[in-house]
Amino acid sequence: MNETTGSEGTGRETTGSEPIAEYRRRLSAIADSTNRYRGRDKVFAAAKLILGVFIVLAAIWLVKYHAARLYLLLIPILLFVVLGVLHERILKRLRSDARLQSYYNQGIARIENRWAGIGETGERFLDPSHPYARDLDIFGPGSLFQLLCTARTSSGEQTLAAWLMAAAPVPEITARQEAVQELTPKVDLRERLVLAGEEVKKNVHPEALIAWAENAQPLNRASIRLTTLLLTALWLLSLVAWWRWDWMAAALAISLVNFGVSYKLRSRMNRAAEGVYGAQHDLALLAGILKIIEAEAATAPKIVQLQHRLGRSGVLASQAIVALSKRVEWLESNDNWFVKIFDPFIFYFPHCVMAIDAWRTRHGAAIREWLAVTGEVEALTSFALYSYEHPADTFPQMPEGGPYLDAEGLAHPLLARANAVPNDLKLDRNLQLLVISGPNMAGKSTFIRSIGINAVLALAGAPVCARRMTLSSLQVAASICILDSLQGGLSRFYAEISRLKQIDELSKADTPVLFLLDELLSGTNSYDRRIGTESFVRSLLGRGAIGLVTTHDLALAEIAERIGTTAANFHFEDTFEDGKLHFDYKLTPGIVQTTNALLLMRSIGLDV
Repeated sequence: MNETTGSEGTGRETTGSEPIAEYRRRLSAIADSTNRYRGRDKVFAAAKLILGVFIVLAAIWLVKYHAARLYLLLIPILLFVVLGVLHERILKRLRSDARLQSYYNQGIARIENRWAGIGETGERFLDPSHPYARDLDIFGPGSLFQLLCTARTSSGEQTLAAWLMAAAPVPEITARQEAVQELTPKVDLRERLVLAGEEVKKNVHPEALIAWAENAQPLNRASIRLTTLLLTALWLLSLVAWWRWDWMAAALAISLVNFGVSYKLRSRMNRAAEGVYGAQHDLALLAGILKIIEAEAATAPKIVQLQHRLGRSGVLASQAIVALSKRVEWLESNDNWFVKIFDPFIFYFPHCVMAIDAWRTRHGAAIREWLAVTGEVEALTSFALYSYEHPADTFPQMPEGGPYLDAEGLAHPLLARANAVPNDLKLDRNLQLLVISGPNMAGKSTFIRSIGINAVLALAGAPVCARRMTLSSLQVAASICILDSLQGGLSRFYAEISRLKQIDELSKADTPVLFLLDELLSGTNSYDRRIGTESFVRSLLGRGAIGLVTTHDLALAEIAERIGTTAANFHFEDTFEDGKLHFDYKLTPGIVQTTNALLLMRSIGLDV
């Protein structure tokens, strides 16, 4: 699709250079900041080294000559600690600058169509039985998910994947569109989300965290706390008695009792902490994102509603998660060797677990809701970023009734805008079927994929790669990339007719189907192929479905003529000049009149 300087309907009048210019301006500011803080980093590193050497040498001199004045080392040691704290702030700023630099460079790569291979692919969400996910490149390398996803939590990735795999009701689509339009220009908000929490390789794992939070078997904290506090006090008193009166036997006896009780409690405490242990960094990230969501000034009803859901439990979600994060941090201190030595006698680990369990009693029921809100905000933010970086794309209109799909200047969103050729399309009750014929490589498959993937975007609440688009609520279903299965014992033909059965069942539901069928039934003879295709398509049209069938077998072009006025033939064609094939990728009425198979074979040197 060629770059335009504006768009109709709900689009924004802007130029394609604005986002990339903004990103480069910010990258320049980040580079200046990085240079400044790198200079400070070197100064503080040198100062710490010099001060550290001085402390060591001073300690040696004082021990040798003035042992009574070792307290004088407190001043340089305190100074060393202060330098360490200030240096860590500088290092944190450098880490933030590096994260932002990577973020904006990735943004430029997306705008310049160098994004494939960068970011999450979402392959774990790919279900081979889904009616369009594989066919339309929703997940995997170079997929729609990889282009869109900027979520930092698993909840955000799961929400985005769910939105791309199932159409939302029209009121929800409208609400998402309003939210995305409000979020689109908020570059600073997205920057704050990038900087929330530390950059960690792992993400918040919502299933484990929710399972822990909703555990219906809380600890008997009162009895455990009373017992462990009493045993801890006895153990400390036994140490005093050993030191004062040489009661070693008493100290040993109490130590053995405490050790036995700790051992007895260990498995129970581990089960109680399962799902939250080791999640301190994850929780810090979640708390940072929630705090940003809560503080954002919003007017879109969808965002306001999400913010309201974060406060239903009577406390701000971010504050509650911060409290849990601190408790988990105490829990993880149990890995310290010093704590491990004394834990069996002072019950540090059980007390940490009980503090966490008390938090779960108060707030555990709200965790699912908080994670869901985080996921929705991250999915909306992913759409908003896509909208910001593709200002020529528009938000479709969603009328009641249908089936209806009307698009102008529609192109494939995964292709470079300068290379993608736009086409117009209109399907409704008067024209339900287009049969697209054309030679190899003419663009038939790409065209129906562009229709499907834009419909998926529209039905998820995102902008679409078109000058204008109007569509009703539809169920997208495709048979484009059908694979055989050696492990499952399925031939390609059987896998294809199984998909057709799935599409047939979907067409019986209330929501009309948008079907996209590429080279249907290519695994059988021409006669069976024509009869089978026509019968199947007639059945779909009879249930109110709309869609397209592509073919290079001209016998299938007869289907449109046999069905009548609700079907039409269109084609893509090519020209052969100077020994090369040329394609214009423009949809044209009528049946194709050219073939190119023999020309292609000869062009690569085959003697045919």
